[in-house]
Amino acid sequence: MNLEKYLLLDIRKVFLIIGAIIISILLHNFFYALTLIEEPVFFLLAAVVIPVYFIISVLYTIFHHVKKIVKKKKR
Repeated sequence: MNLEKYLLLDIRKVFLIIGAIIISILLHNFFYALTLIEEPVFFLLAAVVIPVYFIISVLYTIFHHVKKIVKKKKR
């Protein structure tokens, strides 16, 4: 499995992550306004899942670039 496809960040992915957080917050509020029932799925996406994915992606991207730099210096 190619993790780089999912975990390496670029500016496009950062904007997609920000958009996903905003959309999940809006969907959570919209669902509550329509049904008056607290809905936890979109809230958990915005508050836990997406930020954890972002932190893991940032760390993976940093380690990936450091690893590239170290390989270049060894040559």
